Amino acid sequence: MIKNVFLFFFTITQVFHSCLCYPLHASCNVDWNFELSCEATSQKIINQIDAWKGDNCGTGEKCRYTFISFENSVLKATHTTPVKNYVDDLTFLFKPKSADGCLVNGNSRSETWYAVLDYGTNYCNLHNLITGSGLNETAGYREETENGRCTQYSSANCEKY
Repeated sequence: MIKNVFLFFFTITQVFHSCLCYPLHASCNVDWNFELSCEATSQKIINQIDAWKGDNCGTGEKCRYTFISFENSVLKATHTTPVKNYVDDLTFLFKPKSADGCLVNGNSRSETWYAVLDYGTNYCNLHNLITGSGLNETAGYREETENGRCTQYSSANCEKY
């Protein structure tokens, strides 16, 4: 019986993925280009996580971040969603591009094992930190992602709450 349930779930997720071109699990993967050093870029993101930690800033999507660690150019944090209290794991990888630039890969992934759709929440987890810190207004800023890398990216509403 358990094998049949698993097989059914696996088949449905494969069909879902091939039809909608979303990741199989609620998640988002984004690449950014910044004309700031990786040190300055990472510090801006860490400062924004700190500014939006816990419920200090209200109860919306732009709150409830938790800093975990920053080691070897890898920043780890979590975001807890409002209303349902789902926890998403965030990872940022920083790679120096040049003396004045940094390439950043951001990933947000739902800890909820059965999460498939997320209404763009994992994208907003990342996007809100970038816009909140003002990094989107820096020279040379560029963001790259798509629905195939980011669940419901094209319909995300990061101002929902």
